Amino acid sequence: MMADEARRSRTRRTVLKTGATLGTVALAGCTESTSDASTNSDDQSAGTGSDADTATVTDAESTAETGTESGDDTATPSSYSVSMVPTGEVTFESVPETWVANNGSWADMGIALGQEPPKGVWLTGRYHTQYYDEIPGVSVDKSEMVSLYQDGVSKERFYALDADVHVIDPNFLMNRFSGWDQSDIDEIDEEVAPLFGNSIYASHYPWHEDYRYYSLMEGFEKLAAVFQEQERYEAFEAVHENFQANLAPVVPAREKRPAAAVVWGGGDEPETFYPYIIGGGTGFKHLRDLGVKDALAETDIKDFHGSRGAIDFETLLEVDPPVLLLRGQEAKSREQFQNTVVSFMEEHDTASQLTAVQNGDVYRAGPLYQGPITNLVVTQRLATTLYDTDAQLYDPQRVGDIVTGEF
Repeated sequence: MMADEARRSRTRRTVLKTGATLGTVALAGCTESTSDASTNSDDQSAGTGSDADTATVTDAESTAETGTESGDDTATPSSYSVSMVPTGEVTFESVPETWVANNGSWADMGIALGQEPPKGVWLTGRYHTQYYDEIPGVSVDKSEMVSLYQDGVSKERFYALDADVHVIDPNFLMNRFSGWDQSDIDEIDEEVAPLFGNSIYASHYPWHEDYRYYSLMEGFEKLAAVFQEQERYEAFEAVHENFQANLAPVVPAREKRPAAAVVWGGGDEPETFYPYIIGGGTGFKHLRDLGVKDALAETDIKDFHGSRGAIDFETLLEVDPPVLLLRGQEAKSREQFQNTVVSFMEEHDTASQLTAVQNGDVYRAGPLYQGPITNLVVTQRLATTLYDTDAQLYDPQRVGDIVTGEF
């Protein structure tokens, strides 16, 4: 690790904070829980890119890969800039070597780009690395990874991690729990390393209404520019496009697709559920791509992101969705889920009356945080269970080769 002063000189943001979006948000978020079964939710990213938001390089003739020669024949990388709302344009004197990610969406993007795992994420329990078991040659060790949230978020933790870039939306830090304001953001940005990120996992937060969301692939492209891994991004983009083409004929016509209720229900015997309306954000990308109809959208049940409200089995029975998709269960295998949660519902007086339970259509919903690898794995999984396909929709070996640089 380089000395603090040298590291700050190569990563510190040199331009622009976008006025209102960074400095005027005052809405307080809820208290976080470190449990994987807690009620946080994550990820949205709708929206399309624009010319003003695309990555830029300060010198069109030079990038971090080309560099320039110094007097002692040591190549020094050229500076480059990447722009994203709400953090604005960030200038890097060289490619960041260590980093912190807001959540598993961004962490997965970094792994896809061939980077070392982030030194910290919001909650390590929400970064489900077992998905990499499906990808040859790819694994992530979380044993030394730090949860940023531990009954609050300490600035000292950022100093201790000493990362070269923080891939975090500053508004998330100021609004998902009480404790941080603009002065704290400025301190970390200036004294440790820049913040660069956008909360893209869900689209329901009032503090995000004044600035755009990014899709998974748009956010991925931004991070690729930060790490100067554009070729890897382009390789993944081709995989994603091929996956979408393979998925299209698997998805039935709309009138033949079942409607599903998406709820958060943690533990082995859940009886209280936090409802989700399928919307924008990376946390719902697999459901949108699979064309899942939302059984809750036309009811009076409010989305948890905005209401923080819960429902029970009686309310679910009033809706009686043909398919029930549970979040908060990603740490379980399919067999473990069947032997605990589904078995419990089959024996429960009210739950056993649900059509989804009677027909065996209760499934794990997939994670809130999805990156390019995670999305492939969970979309394939749900396509298999929802639409009874045995088609392999993407090439795991190709994904592994891109991650390990063999492409």
